[in-house]
Amino acid sequence: MEKTPRLQLDRSTWIQTALDTLADEGVTGVRVEVLAKRLHVTKGSFYWHFKDRQDLLSGVLETWKDGRIRDIIKQTRPEAGGEEAQIFRVIDVYSASRNRKGILIELAMREWARRDPAAAAIVEEVDAWRLRCARELFLACGIPMHEASTRSMLLYAYVFGVSMMNCEKFDGDIARMKDDIRDLIARRPPPVTPAAS
Repeated sequence: MEKTPRLQLDRSTWIQTALDTLADEGVTGVRVEVLAKRLHVTKGSFYWHFKDRQDLLSGVLETWKDGRIRDIIKQTRPEAGGEEAQIFRVIDVYSASRNRKGILIELAMREWARRDPAAAAIVEEVDAWRLRCARELFLACGIPMHEASTRSMLLYAYVFGVSMMNCEKFDGDIARMKDDIRDLIARRPPPVTPAAS
């Protein structure tokens, strides 16, 4: 009888499985036994890659942070001459087409951060990146610093708020409302013309 080759797992596979579990069960569900069962391996193989559960959780936090920051930079890097259109794209990407698992991981990270200082520091760092990068994009549109900061905060308040709400039954034309909100956040105000004397 031919033996099936043993599955060789690397550190990143364990971390990705931990992230999937985090989305489904929160941080309390991220346990070695649970992950080993999901991966169809023994708990012993976990210890080839991690000292303990805390080492895994640190890897989960760093992996999430690095992935979020990489994506934020990619989405918000100003493109000369297309900054305003890019702000619209950022709003669309993060509000209209966010994947369900990404939202669940985000919510689980924030719940984890409420109880754990290391997770809180990571979430705070990612949020700071989000706000700074969005502000840079607004500044590149010629919006003054204070207003750029305000719009950055508004952008993410909207993105996270809408991702947690089920508002499809609120109004018959949710798509129009989302377009209106996007315009309020992203559009440059028209220049003020001096009043005729």
